[in-house]
Amino acid sequence: MIHFNSKLPHVGTTIFSVMSKLAADYQAINLSQGFPDFEGPKELIELTNKYMLEGKNQYAPMAGVTILNERISGKIFELYNAQYHPETEVTITAGGTQAIFTALAATIHPGDEVIIFEPAYDSYAPSVKLLGGLVKAFELSPPDYKIDWNMVKKLISNRTRMIILNSPQNPTGTVLKQEDINQLIKLTRGTDIFILSDEVYEHMVYDENKHLSLAKYSELRERSFIIASFGKLFHNTGWKVGYCLAPKALMSEFRKVHQYLVFSVNAPVQYAIADMLLQKDYFAALNNFFTEKRNFFRQLLQQTRFQLLPCEGSYFQCVGIKNITDEKDTDFTKRLTTEFGVASIPTSAFYSKSTDYGVIRFCFAKKQETLENAVERLTNV
Repeated sequence: MIHFNSKLPHVGTTIFSVMSKLAADYQAINLSQGFPDFEGPKELIELTNKYMLEGKNQYAPMAGVTILNERISGKIFELYNAQYHPETEVTITAGGTQAIFTALAATIHPGDEVIIFEPAYDSYAPSVKLLGGLVKAFELSPPDYKIDWNMVKKLISNRTRMIILNSPQNPTGTVLKQEDINQLIKLTRGTDIFILSDEVYEHMVYDENKHLSLAKYSELRERSFIIASFGKLFHNTGWKVGYCLAPKALMSEFRKVHQYLVFSVNAPVQYAIADMLLQKDYFAALNNFFTEKRNFFRQLLQQTRFQLLPCEGSYFQCVGIKNITDEKDTDFTKRLTTEFGVASIPTSAFYSKSTDYGVIRFCFAKKQETLENAVERLTNV
């Protein structure tokens, strides 16, 4: 036996893998892990094949192929009136999670403190801990998961190095409002605090809400790594292609890590995505597409005993279960999978203390018939 000390002794297999395996084992409808059960644009697949046949199959430049970086820069300027130089301030990554880890690895030293808002995407805290950082979690509660910035201020110390934000938020579906932005500017002004802004669901924002990218605000932009995902944009999560935006000085540090972590990302896919970004009306169509899915799913769920929580963005719908069961949310989601044939995610998995508010999460990035079949089963609960 070789004896060693685990760097993540309290981390097991991610809840997404656990619930997806359970869904497969029991042939349940999988509304747990966040991926579509429909195909992405046929044109994107044809373009990728085109560039493969043209020989774009060797290493791409470390920071990304030039044309894609230029079109991302153009996209950000059109949407948020923000200038990011394509050569020095845009980097293509192997998905959003790699971009998140790279930004943390480039900035976090042992003993540095990182503030996260829980429930939080499950890669944040383990990544910080792996790098020797200290996680300071601010716990949000249903139904609105509103941030109390006066309380957040109390978490700030001379060791605070970064604040991680996610809007639209996974798992809650909430979005940052203008008052949140104002408070964040006030909180970080005159400090050396970095911000990691996870904006992978930026084009899935509903009703009267707007996506307030940190790219729009110069005081935040100068200290922020902004993460985005093409997997969410084009329904191809398995392709694992995303990007990071940051001012030149921060991006220089980001690339020092990136070049040794993955070096570069799938070349033909980058060329194909660059062509797809010429379709300016795609983003609005995507928002309408998911708005219809959200509304359809919420209407169906009204036939059940689940309590609907607000969903302002993302493709996740949270529901309350307290009027159905007194079980732990982890036990209930397992039973929901094995006995009723629908897999979901317990939101306690997104809290470091496994806080259980009696809320579970469904993914509605599914075909209409998938959602109908799932809710038909849920009406029996």
